[in-house]
Amino acid sequence: MTVALAPKGTKALPIHVLGTEDVALWAGKQSDRIRTWVEANAFKGGIGSALMIPDEAGQPAIALVGYGTPASRKRDRFALAAALSKLAPGTYRIESGIDTANLEHEALGWLLASYSFTQYRDNSTEHPTLVAPEGVDPARLAILAEAEFLTRDLINTPASDMGPAELEAAARKLADQHKAKINVTAGDDLLKDNFPMIHTVGRASDRAPRLIDLSWGNRGPKITLVGKGVCFDTGGLNIKPGSSMGLMKKDMGGAANVLGLAQMIMASELDVRLRVLIPAVENSISGNSFRPQDILTSRKGLTVEINNTDAEGRLVLADALTYGAEGKPDLIVSMATLTGAARVAVGPDLAPYYTDDDIVATSLDLSARRMADPVWRMPFHDPYETMIEPGIADLDNAPKGGFAGSITAALFLRRFVSEQDRYIHFDIYGWQPAAAPGRPKGGALQGARALFAALPDLLDL
Repeated sequence: MTVALAPKGTKALPIHVLGTEDVALWAGKQSDRIRTWVEANAFKGGIGSALMIPDEAGQPAIALVGYGTPASRKRDRFALAAALSKLAPGTYRIESGIDTANLEHEALGWLLASYSFTQYRDNSTEHPTLVAPEGVDPARLAILAEAEFLTRDLINTPASDMGPAELEAAARKLADQHKAKINVTAGDDLLKDNFPMIHTVGRASDRAPRLIDLSWGNRGPKITLVGKGVCFDTGGLNIKPGSSMGLMKKDMGGAANVLGLAQMIMASELDVRLRVLIPAVENSISGNSFRPQDILTSRKGLTVEINNTDAEGRLVLADALTYGAEGKPDLIVSMATLTGAARVAVGPDLAPYYTDDDIVATSLDLSARRMADPVWRMPFHDPYETMIEPGIADLDNAPKGGFAGSITAALFLRRFVSEQDRYIHFDIYGWQPAAAPGRPKGGALQGARALFAALPDLLDL
Protein backbone atom coordinates (compact mmCIF):
# COMPACT_ATOMS: atom_id res chain seq x y z
CA MET A 1 0.00 0.00 0.00
CA THR A 2 1.46 3.36 -1.05
CA VAL A 3 0.48 6.38 1.00
CA ALA A 4 1.59 9.99 0.88
CA LEU A 5 0.68 13.54 1.71
CA ALA A 6 -0.31 15.79 -1.18
CA PRO A 7 2.49 18.12 -2.39
CA LYS A 8 2.65 21.59 -0.93
CA GLY A 9 0.76 24.06 -3.08
CA THR A 10 -1.94 21.56 -4.10
CA LYS A 11 -5.37 23.19 -4.34
CA ALA A 12 -7.23 22.22 -1.18
CA LEU A 13 -9.99 23.18 1.21
CA PRO A 14 -8.75 24.93 4.35
CA ILE A 15 -9.16 23.22 7.71
CA HIS A 16 -9.40 25.20 10.91
CA VAL A 17 -8.64 22.95 13.87
CA LEU A 18 -10.53 24.24 16.90
CA GLY A 19 -10.42 23.18 20.49
CA THR A 20 -13.60 23.45 22.50
CA GLU A 21 -12.33 26.68 24.01
CA ASP A 22 -11.62 28.15 20.55
CA VAL A 23 -14.92 27.69 18.73
CA ALA A 24 -16.79 30.75 20.00
CA LEU A 25 -13.77 33.02 19.51
CA TRP A 26 -13.22 31.80 15.95
CA ALA A 27 -16.89 32.00 15.01
CA GLY A 28 -17.15 35.52 16.46
CA LYS A 29 -14.57 36.73 13.92
CA GLN A 30 -16.49 35.34 10.94
CA SER A 31 -19.40 36.68 8.89
CA ASP A 32 -22.93 36.40 10.21
CA ARG A 33 -23.61 33.62 7.69
CA ILE A 34 -20.70 31.46 8.87
CA ARG A 35 -21.34 32.14 12.56
CA THR A 36 -25.00 31.19 12.13
CA TRP A 37 -24.00 27.98 10.30
CA VAL A 38 -21.65 26.93 13.10
CA GLU A 39 -24.26 27.65 15.77
CA ALA A 40 -27.07 25.94 13.83
CA ASN A 41 -24.96 22.77 13.49
CA ALA A 42 -24.06 22.84 17.20
CA PHE A 43 -20.35 22.46 16.47
CA LYS A 44 -18.58 22.40 19.83
CA GLY A 45 -15.04 21.36 18.83
CA GLY A 46 -15.00 17.96 20.49
CA ILE A 47 -12.41 15.46 19.31
CA GLY A 48 -13.74 13.51 16.36
CA SER A 49 -16.19 16.20 15.27
CA ALA A 50 -16.10 17.96 11.91
CA LEU A 51 -18.22 20.48 10.09
CA MET A 52 -18.18 21.50 6.42
CA ILE A 53 -19.12 25.13 5.81
CA PRO A 54 -20.44 25.95 2.32
CA ASP A 55 -19.90 29.14 0.39
CA GLU A 56 -22.82 31.26 -0.77
CA ALA A 57 -23.27 28.99 -3.79
CA GLY A 58 -23.56 25.91 -1.58
CA GLN A 59 -20.13 24.51 -2.43
CA PRO A 60 -17.73 23.29 0.30
CA ALA A 61 -15.52 26.21 1.33
CA ILE A 62 -14.15 25.63 4.85
CA ALA A 63 -13.79 22.59 7.10
CA LEU A 64 -13.79 22.76 10.87
CA VAL A 65 -12.27 19.90 12.86
CA GLY A 66 -12.64 19.55 16.60
CA TYR A 67 -9.50 19.34 18.73
CA GLY A 68 -11.17 18.85 22.10
CA THR A 69 -9.66 20.07 25.35
CA PRO A 70 -6.00 19.79 26.39
CA ALA A 71 -7.02 17.01 28.77
CA SER A 72 -8.91 15.05 26.08
CA ARG A 73 -5.99 15.41 23.62
CA LYS A 74 -3.79 13.55 26.07
CA ARG A 75 -6.10 10.55 25.64
CA ASP A 76 -6.01 10.58 21.84
CA ARG A 77 -2.56 10.09 20.36
CA PHE A 78 -3.66 11.39 16.94
CA ALA A 79 -6.49 13.80 17.70
CA LEU A 80 -6.76 15.20 14.17
CA ALA A 81 -7.17 11.72 12.70
CA ALA A 82 -10.27 11.17 14.83
CA ALA A 83 -12.28 13.34 12.44
CA LEU A 84 -11.20 11.77 9.14
CA SER A 85 -14.31 9.66 8.78
CA LYS A 86 -16.44 12.81 9.14
CA LEU A 87 -14.73 14.61 6.25
CA ALA A 88 -15.87 14.14 2.67
CA PRO A 89 -13.28 12.71 0.25
CA GLY A 90 -11.12 15.47 -1.15
CA THR A 91 -7.93 17.38 -0.46
CA TYR A 92 -7.45 19.54 2.61
CA ARG A 93 -4.79 21.78 4.12
CA ILE A 94 -4.38 22.83 7.73
CA GLU A 95 -5.05 26.56 7.90
CA SER A 96 -4.88 27.08 11.65
CA GLY A 97 -5.14 25.49 15.06
CA ILE A 98 -2.18 23.07 15.38
CA ASP A 99 1.10 24.39 16.70
CA THR A 100 4.35 23.61 14.91
CA ALA A 101 5.47 21.09 17.55
CA ASN A 102 2.42 18.90 16.86
CA LEU A 103 2.14 19.21 13.08
CA GLU A 104 4.36 16.24 12.24
CA HIS A 105 2.70 13.66 14.46
CA GLU A 106 -0.82 14.86 13.56
CA ALA A 107 0.05 14.62 9.84
CA LEU A 108 1.43 11.13 10.46
CA GLY A 109 -1.77 10.19 12.27
CA TRP A 110 -3.75 11.33 9.22
CA LEU A 111 -1.71 8.96 7.04
CA LEU A 112 -1.97 6.07 9.47
CA ALA A 113 -5.75 6.47 9.62
CA SER A 114 -5.98 5.65 5.91
CA TYR A 115 -4.94 2.01 6.46
CA SER A 116 -7.28 -0.86 5.71
CA PHE A 117 -6.58 -4.59 5.51
CA THR A 118 -8.01 -5.74 2.19
CA GLN A 119 -6.37 -9.11 1.55
CA TYR A 120 -9.58 -11.09 2.06
CA ARG A 121 -12.29 -8.47 1.59
CA ASP A 122 -12.27 -5.14 -0.17
CA ASN A 123 -13.26 -2.92 2.73
CA SER A 124 -11.22 0.05 1.57
CA THR A 125 -12.78 3.49 1.46
CA GLU A 126 -11.72 6.72 -0.19
CA HIS A 127 -9.95 8.77 2.47
CA PRO A 128 -9.46 12.52 2.40
CA THR A 129 -5.96 13.69 1.47
CA LEU A 130 -3.89 16.17 3.45
CA VAL A 131 -1.49 18.66 1.90
CA ALA A 132 1.92 18.44 3.55
CA PRO A 133 2.04 21.20 6.18
CA GLU A 134 4.90 23.70 6.18
CA GLY A 135 7.91 22.39 8.08
CA VAL A 136 6.92 18.74 7.68
CA ASP A 137 8.98 16.36 5.54
CA PRO A 138 6.35 14.45 3.50
CA ALA A 139 8.83 11.85 2.22
CA ARG A 140 9.85 10.94 5.77
CA LEU A 141 6.26 10.62 6.92
CA ALA A 142 5.45 8.41 3.93
CA ILE A 143 8.34 6.13 4.89
CA LEU A 144 7.05 5.86 8.46
CA ALA A 145 3.49 5.15 7.34
CA GLU A 146 4.46 2.55 4.73
CA ALA A 147 6.62 0.75 7.30
CA GLU A 148 3.71 0.65 9.72
CA PHE A 149 1.38 -0.63 7.00
CA LEU A 150 3.87 -3.43 6.24
CA THR A 151 3.91 -4.44 9.91
CA ARG A 152 0.13 -4.31 10.20
CA ASP A 153 -0.37 -6.40 7.06
CA LEU A 154 2.04 -9.10 8.25
CA ILE A 155 0.42 -9.41 11.67
CA ASN A 156 -3.14 -9.25 10.36
CA THR A 157 -2.55 -12.12 7.91
CA PRO A 158 -3.75 -15.39 9.47
CA ALA A 159 -1.32 -18.22 10.09
CA SER A 160 -2.82 -20.22 7.20
CA ASP A 161 -1.15 -17.68 4.91
CA MET A 162 1.68 -16.48 7.15
CA GLY A 163 3.79 -19.46 8.15
CA PRO A 164 7.59 -19.56 8.28
CA ALA A 165 7.87 -19.82 4.49
CA GLU A 166 5.54 -16.86 3.92
CA LEU A 167 7.39 -14.79 6.50
CA GLU A 168 10.58 -15.62 4.64
CA ALA A 169 8.93 -14.52 1.39
CA ALA A 170 7.99 -11.17 2.98
CA ALA A 171 11.58 -10.67 4.11
CA ARG A 172 12.86 -11.56 0.64
CA LYS A 173 10.47 -9.07 -0.95
CA LEU A 174 11.75 -6.35 1.38
CA ALA A 175 15.35 -7.34 0.64
CA ASP A 176 14.73 -7.17 -3.11
CA GLN A 177 13.10 -3.77 -2.75
CA HIS A 178 16.20 -2.33 -1.07
CA LYS A 179 18.91 -4.48 -2.69
CA ALA A 180 19.71 -6.19 0.60
CA LYS A 181 21.27 -9.63 0.97
CA ILE A 182 19.34 -12.48 2.50
CA ASN A 183 20.28 -15.96 3.62
CA VAL A 184 17.97 -18.58 5.10
CA THR A 185 18.85 -21.69 7.09
CA ALA A 186 15.91 -24.09 7.22
CA GLY A 187 14.89 -27.52 8.49
CA ASP A 188 17.64 -29.91 9.56
CA ASP A 189 20.27 -27.45 8.31
CA LEU A 190 19.54 -25.59 11.53
CA LEU A 191 21.15 -28.47 13.40
CA LYS A 192 24.15 -28.57 11.08
CA ASP A 193 24.68 -24.83 11.52
CA ASN A 194 24.19 -24.96 15.31
CA PHE A 195 20.79 -23.40 15.87
CA PRO A 196 19.46 -26.25 18.02
CA MET A 197 16.73 -24.44 19.94
CA ILE A 198 15.18 -22.89 16.82
CA HIS A 199 15.03 -26.40 15.33
CA THR A 200 13.62 -27.95 18.51
CA VAL A 201 10.75 -25.48 18.83
CA GLY A 202 9.77 -25.73 15.16
CA ARG A 203 10.38 -29.40 14.39
CA ALA A 204 6.87 -30.63 15.30
CA SER A 205 5.28 -28.60 12.52
CA ASP A 206 5.19 -29.74 8.90
CA ARG A 207 6.17 -26.15 8.06
CA ALA A 208 9.96 -26.20 8.39
CA PRO A 209 11.52 -23.84 10.95
CA ARG A 210 14.14 -21.44 9.67
CA LEU A 211 16.46 -18.56 10.53
CA ILE A 212 16.09 -15.59 8.19
CA ASP A 213 19.24 -13.45 7.96
CA LEU A 214 18.93 -10.14 6.07
CA SER A 215 21.82 -7.68 5.76
CA TRP A 216 22.04 -4.23 4.19
CA GLY A 217 24.54 -1.39 4.05
CA ASN A 218 28.33 -1.40 3.92
CA ARG A 219 29.34 1.58 6.04
CA GLY A 220 28.66 3.06 9.43
CA PRO A 221 27.90 1.47 12.80
CA LYS A 222 26.40 -1.99 12.98
CA ILE A 223 22.87 -2.57 14.26
CA THR A 224 21.34 -6.02 14.58
CA LEU A 225 17.58 -6.47 14.95
CA VAL A 226 16.22 -9.80 16.21
CA GLY A 227 12.49 -10.44 15.88
CA LYS A 228 10.45 -13.31 17.26
CA GLY A 229 8.81 -15.06 14.31
CA VAL A 230 6.50 -17.63 15.93
CA CYS A 231 3.91 -17.73 13.17
CA PHE A 232 1.45 -19.61 15.33
CA ASP A 233 1.74 -20.82 18.91
CA THR A 234 -0.42 -23.68 20.10
CA GLY A 235 1.62 -23.75 23.29
CA GLY A 236 3.10 -27.08 22.28
CA LEU A 237 2.41 -29.97 24.65
CA ASN A 238 1.52 -27.42 27.35
CA ILE A 239 -1.33 -26.56 24.99
CA LYS A 240 -3.05 -23.22 25.29
CA PRO A 241 -6.79 -23.02 25.93
CA GLY A 242 -8.81 -21.76 22.99
CA SER A 243 -9.30 -18.35 24.59
CA SER A 244 -5.53 -17.85 24.69
CA MET A 245 -4.95 -19.23 21.20
CA GLY A 246 -7.32 -16.83 19.49
CA LEU A 247 -4.74 -14.13 18.77
CA MET A 248 -1.73 -16.34 18.21
CA LYS A 249 -1.44 -15.33 14.57
CA LYS A 250 0.18 -12.20 16.05
CA ASP A 251 2.94 -14.16 17.79
CA MET A 252 5.24 -13.19 14.92
CA GLY A 253 4.64 -9.53 15.82
CA GLY A 254 8.27 -9.09 16.83
CA ALA A 255 9.40 -10.20 13.38
CA ALA A 256 6.83 -7.91 11.75
CA ASN A 257 8.03 -4.98 13.84
CA VAL A 258 11.72 -5.45 13.05
CA LEU A 259 10.87 -5.73 9.35
CA GLY A 260 8.93 -2.46 9.65
CA LEU A 261 11.89 -0.85 11.40
CA ALA A 262 14.25 -2.25 8.75
CA GLN A 263 12.01 -0.71 6.09
CA MET A 264 12.38 2.70 7.78
CA ILE A 265 16.16 2.37 8.00
CA MET A 266 16.69 1.20 4.43
CA ALA A 267 14.19 3.56 2.80
CA SER A 268 15.81 6.46 4.68
CA GLU A 269 19.25 5.28 3.52
CA LEU A 270 20.79 5.63 6.98
CA ASP A 271 24.53 5.15 7.13
CA VAL A 272 24.40 1.92 9.10
CA ARG A 273 25.25 -1.71 8.56
CA LEU A 274 21.91 -3.33 9.25
CA ARG A 275 21.27 -6.97 10.04
CA VAL A 276 17.87 -8.53 10.68
CA LEU A 277 17.60 -12.00 12.22
CA ILE A 278 14.22 -13.71 12.41
CA PRO A 279 13.82 -17.21 13.85
CA ALA A 280 10.62 -18.26 12.07
CA VAL A 281 8.79 -21.29 13.47
CA GLU A 282 5.39 -22.72 14.21
CA ASN A 283 5.03 -24.18 17.71
CA SER A 284 2.88 -27.20 16.97
CA ILE A 285 2.12 -30.62 18.45
CA SER A 286 3.16 -33.98 17.05
CA GLY A 287 5.06 -37.09 18.07
CA ASN A 288 8.37 -35.23 18.00
CA SER A 289 7.29 -32.18 20.01
CA PHE A 290 9.72 -31.08 22.67
CA ARG A 291 8.49 -31.89 26.17
CA PRO A 292 8.34 -30.42 29.66
CA GLN A 293 11.47 -31.41 31.60
CA ASP A 294 13.55 -31.75 28.43
CA ILE A 295 16.94 -30.07 28.69
CA LEU A 296 18.14 -28.28 25.56
CA THR A 297 21.62 -27.09 24.74
CA SER A 298 21.65 -23.70 23.06
CA ARG A 299 23.98 -22.31 20.40
CA LYS A 300 25.84 -20.49 23.18
CA GLY A 301 26.35 -23.76 25.06
CA LEU A 302 24.05 -22.82 27.93
CA THR A 303 21.62 -25.58 28.90
CA VAL A 304 17.92 -24.83 29.34
CA GLU A 305 15.39 -26.87 31.30
CA ILE A 306 11.96 -26.78 29.69
CA ASN A 307 9.28 -26.27 32.29
CA ASN A 308 6.64 -25.00 29.87
CA THR A 309 6.63 -25.56 26.13
CA ASP A 310 4.49 -22.42 25.82
CA ALA A 311 7.53 -20.32 26.74
CA GLU A 312 9.07 -21.03 23.36
CA GLY A 313 9.72 -17.51 22.06
CA ARG A 314 12.69 -16.95 24.33
CA LEU A 315 14.22 -20.22 23.12
CA VAL A 316 14.27 -19.30 19.44
CA LEU A 317 15.38 -15.75 20.25
CA ALA A 318 18.25 -17.09 22.35
CA ASP A 319 19.93 -18.84 19.42
CA ALA A 320 19.35 -15.83 17.16
CA LEU A 321 20.68 -13.39 19.77
CA THR A 322 23.80 -15.50 20.26
CA TYR A 323 24.37 -15.53 16.51
CA GLY A 324 23.77 -11.80 16.24
CA ALA A 325 26.14 -11.00 19.09
CA GLU A 326 28.88 -13.00 17.36
CA GLY A 327 28.98 -10.26 14.73
CA LYS A 328 29.87 -7.69 17.44
CA PRO A 329 27.26 -5.07 16.52
CA ASP A 330 27.29 -1.59 18.03
CA LEU A 331 23.65 -2.10 19.03
CA ILE A 332 21.53 -5.23 19.28
CA VAL A 333 17.75 -5.05 19.65
CA SER A 334 15.22 -7.82 20.18
CA MET A 335 11.49 -7.35 19.68
CA ALA A 336 8.97 -9.99 20.66
CA THR A 337 5.39 -10.59 21.68
CA LEU A 338 6.94 -12.46 24.56
CA THR A 339 4.89 -12.40 27.75
CA GLY A 340 1.37 -11.85 29.00
CA ALA A 341 3.01 -10.43 32.13
CA ALA A 342 4.03 -7.34 30.13
CA ARG A 343 0.39 -6.70 29.29
CA VAL A 344 -0.61 -7.04 32.94
CA ALA A 345 2.11 -4.54 33.83
CA VAL A 346 1.49 -1.81 31.24
CA GLY A 347 -1.52 -2.84 29.13
CA PRO A 348 -1.66 -3.10 25.34
CA ASP A 349 -0.76 0.49 24.44
CA LEU A 350 2.72 0.88 25.95
CA ALA A 351 5.78 -0.93 24.60
CA PRO A 352 7.91 -1.95 27.58
CA TYR A 353 11.64 -2.17 26.95
CA TYR A 354 14.73 -3.22 28.86
CA THR A 355 18.21 -1.77 28.78
CA ASP A 356 21.13 -1.41 31.17
CA ASP A 357 22.20 1.79 29.41
CA ASP A 358 20.77 5.02 30.84
CA ILE A 359 21.79 6.99 27.74
CA VAL A 360 19.77 4.59 25.59
CA ALA A 361 16.78 4.95 27.90
CA THR A 362 16.89 8.75 27.90
CA SER A 363 17.11 8.90 24.12
CA LEU A 364 14.30 6.37 23.65
CA ASP A 365 11.98 8.14 26.06
CA LEU A 366 12.49 11.51 24.34
CA SER A 367 12.05 10.12 20.84
CA ALA A 368 8.96 8.16 21.90
CA ARG A 369 7.21 11.35 22.93
CA ARG A 370 8.28 13.10 19.75
CA MET A 371 7.09 10.23 17.56
CA ALA A 372 3.79 9.53 19.39
CA ASP A 373 5.03 5.97 19.97
CA PRO A 374 4.85 5.41 23.74
CA VAL A 375 7.39 3.18 25.46
CA TRP A 376 8.13 2.40 29.10
CA ARG A 377 11.42 1.35 30.63
CA MET A 378 11.42 -1.83 32.68
CA PRO A 379 14.28 -3.10 34.88
CA PHE A 380 16.82 -5.83 34.23
CA HIS A 381 16.51 -6.59 37.96
CA ASP A 382 19.60 -8.63 38.84
CA PRO A 383 18.25 -10.10 42.11
CA TYR A 384 15.69 -12.02 40.02
CA GLU A 385 18.46 -13.94 38.21
CA THR A 386 18.06 -16.78 40.70
CA MET A 387 14.49 -17.25 39.48
CA ILE A 388 15.74 -18.43 36.07
CA GLU A 389 18.34 -20.84 37.48
CA PRO A 390 16.67 -24.23 38.05
CA GLY A 391 19.72 -26.06 39.37
CA ILE A 392 19.56 -29.04 37.02
CA ALA A 393 20.48 -26.85 34.02
CA ASP A 394 21.92 -23.39 33.50
CA LEU A 395 18.54 -21.81 32.83
CA ASP A 396 14.82 -22.36 33.32
CA ASN A 397 12.57 -21.27 30.44
CA ALA A 398 9.47 -20.83 32.65
CA PRO A 399 10.16 -20.03 36.31
CA LYS A 400 7.48 -21.12 38.75
CA GLY A 401 5.59 -18.71 40.96
CA GLY A 402 4.11 -16.39 38.38
CA PHE A 403 5.97 -13.30 39.55
CA ALA A 404 7.84 -10.81 37.32
CA GLY A 405 7.26 -12.82 34.15
CA SER A 406 8.34 -10.12 31.72
CA ILE A 407 11.46 -9.32 33.75
CA THR A 408 12.56 -12.94 34.07
CA ALA A 409 12.05 -13.43 30.33
CA ALA A 410 14.21 -10.38 29.65
CA LEU A 411 16.88 -11.65 32.03
CA PHE A 412 16.81 -15.00 30.23
CA LEU A 413 17.46 -13.28 26.89
CA ARG A 414 20.23 -11.11 28.32
CA ARG A 415 22.19 -14.28 29.10
CA PHE A 416 22.64 -14.79 25.34
CA VAL A 417 24.44 -11.51 24.70
CA SER A 418 27.68 -10.48 26.36
CA GLU A 419 28.08 -7.83 29.05
CA GLN A 420 29.88 -5.70 26.49
CA ASP A 421 26.92 -5.68 24.10
CA ARG A 422 24.68 -2.62 23.97
CA TYR A 423 21.36 -4.42 24.16
CA ILE A 424 17.70 -3.36 24.14
CA HIS A 425 14.80 -5.79 24.48
CA PHE A 426 11.17 -4.87 23.67
CA ASP A 427 8.34 -7.03 25.05
CA ILE A 428 5.56 -5.72 22.78
CA TYR A 429 1.92 -6.65 22.28
CA GLY A 430 1.78 -6.04 18.52
CA TRP A 431 -1.98 -5.60 18.51
CA GLN A 432 -4.50 -2.76 18.79
CA PRO A 433 -7.45 -4.32 20.66
CA ALA A 434 -9.94 -1.54 19.86
CA ALA A 435 -9.95 1.04 17.10
CA ALA A 436 -8.50 4.46 18.01
CA PRO A 437 -7.64 7.51 15.90
CA GLY A 438 -4.90 6.54 13.46
CA ARG A 439 -4.83 3.02 14.90
CA PRO A 440 -7.40 0.59 13.54
CA LYS A 441 -8.10 -2.62 15.41
CA GLY A 442 -5.53 -5.27 14.49
CA GLY A 443 -1.80 -5.60 14.02
CA ALA A 444 0.28 -2.73 15.40
CA LEU A 445 3.79 -1.38 15.18
CA GLN A 446 5.11 -0.58 18.66
CA GLY A 447 8.38 0.98 19.72
CA ALA A 448 9.87 0.91 16.22
CA ARG A 449 9.26 4.60 15.40
CA ALA A 450 10.70 5.60 18.77
CA LEU A 451 13.78 3.48 18.16
CA PHE A 452 14.17 4.77 14.60
CA ALA A 453 14.10 8.37 15.81
CA ALA A 454 16.63 7.56 18.54
CA LEU A 455 19.17 5.88 16.26
CA PRO A 456 21.07 9.08 15.34
CA ASP A 457 21.78 9.64 19.04
CA LEU A 458 22.45 6.00 19.85
CA LEU A 459 24.80 5.39 16.91
CA ASP A 460 26.24 8.90 16.43
CA LEU A 461 24.88 9.13 12.89
